[in-house]
Amino acid sequence: MGPVLAGVAQLLALMAALALVYVPLGTYMARVYSSDRHWRVERWIYKGIGANPDAEMRWAAYLRGVLAFSAAGVLFLYLLQRLQGSLPGSLGFSSIEPAQAFNTAASFVTNTNWQSYSGEQAMGHVVQTAGLAVQNFVSAAVGMAVAVALVRGFARSRTGELGNFWADLVRGTVRVLVPVAAVAAVVLVACGALQNFSGIHEVGQFMGGSQAWNGGAVASQEAIKELGTNGGGYFNANSAHPFENPTPFTNLFEIFLILVIPLSLTRTFGVMVGSVKQGYAILATMVTIWAGFAALMMWTEFAHHGPALQAAGGAMEGKEARFGVGASSIFAVSTTLTSTGAVDSFHSSFTGLGGGITMLGMMLGEIAPGGVGSGLYGMLIMAIIAVFIAGLMVGRTPEYLGKKIGSREIKLAACYILITPALVLVFTSASLALPTPPHSMLNSGAHGFSEVLYAFTSASNNNGSAFAGLNANTDWFNTTTGLAMLLGRFLPMIFVLALAGSLAGQRPVPATAGTLRTEKPLFSGLLVGAILIVTGLTYFPALALGPLAEGLA
Repeated sequence: MGPVLAGVAQLLALMAALALVYVPLGTYMARVYSSDRHWRVERWIYKGIGANPDAEMRWAAYLRGVLAFSAAGVLFLYLLQRLQGSLPGSLGFSSIEPAQAFNTAASFVTNTNWQSYSGEQAMGHVVQTAGLAVQNFVSAAVGMAVAVALVRGFARSRTGELGNFWADLVRGTVRVLVPVAAVAAVVLVACGALQNFSGIHEVGQFMGGSQAWNGGAVASQEAIKELGTNGGGYFNANSAHPFENPTPFTNLFEIFLILVIPLSLTRTFGVMVGSVKQGYAILATMVTIWAGFAALMMWTEFAHHGPALQAAGGAMEGKEARFGVGASSIFAVSTTLTSTGAVDSFHSSFTGLGGGITMLGMMLGEIAPGGVGSGLYGMLIMAIIAVFIAGLMVGRTPEYLGKKIGSREIKLAACYILITPALVLVFTSASLALPTPPHSMLNSGAHGFSEVLYAFTSASNNNGSAFAGLNANTDWFNTTTGLAMLLGRFLPMIFVLALAGSLAGQRPVPATAGTLRTEKPLFSGLLVGAILIVTGLTYFPALALGPLAEGLA
């Protein structure tokens, strides 16, 4: 089997596996968030944190819960890193410096997992497991909770109540993320991923010297890293490291974990609003963009010139020989179209246009299928924009799922889609205008510009992957990317929850002959066009200076 055919076969196998679990997992999550019963372990947690899980919250109270919980997580993780040198299980590593500790705390709490450090050379077992791994679970659960709150905004009427944040947080963690991640970790261990708490030891002789490796609870962290669309690796090489990703099968399995919850949440959405066809319309939009990007990426990486690339079967620079061009292309597209940030190859080594595709995937807002929770609410925001555009074209007040999209709703949606591009472009401009930050760039010209643009695109969109070549472990980049991650995560959530509250307070509008049928393929096509046009108008000048200039040179 040739490399191109192998890549296509893996893409089809992945889509088949996702299709098999779509209905049962999506329906199960709808039941989880609609249930009025509490498991015993959940009641223990509520009692421990002093929360009443049955108290309904309006959007402002829901938001306060999100912000308070996340602020506590940032503070705890920051202190854990600053005290690492005094903790047991530190493997002899010293405490993390303040700027990097802030950056890492902001990164993992915001579900970004941007890493300006090498995990195996900086973090001990306590920080990795009690700090980073825990945030992998709860940061994903926060995103799912906010998405469910927006879905309730569409499903409910004449009330401002969106559910209970603490109940949504605990249920998403206990009933969804923990059991699925536990099964996934067992699969990874069975396939050769590392899972222990060993110390640092020497491994073999390399070029006249030995190489030191430390063990760790790698498989369990790898499982939730992908399942929760987090992305932070136990080792610096991330999912290109054989301890994290041992075989081509585990590589495909990890891509499956990245995509399974974001895609299945569209089924959850359809069940909760009482129309599974609405969920299929959103799913069709996500799959169309994802499959199109995967095909385009494989074409750019297989469309090679010259005898060396032909002999290698594609542009192999920066790619794992175990996985090849096809699997690496699918992984790169999946991780940048979600908020995952895990990598099994180095995006800086992709072709100029291939690197641009990874950036464009993040610039879309990571909504195809996007991060756990964040992808669904981002896509629903774009759906509101699409019905607004359709309403303007036919001179009719736009409606979506029986709710009128008035001036308040469209202002909140517009603020949502503008905040992230503003963060990306402002921070990138400042980094290139000041005298010191450009010294961190390994390359000059268009590729050097792409390194900085990619860094702030990744941070502001809470992705976490890196373009490589940029030394981000400086006070400037640790501070600015940390701020970009916090603002890029929580400012959009403010607009999402405010929109959910506004929608929940409306009376349902009965469908008429003039109502736009948002469950039809026509609407999915309109939604795809709106996403690409809005992104293109926003980011095209920046892309023209970086990856497009490099790819066309």
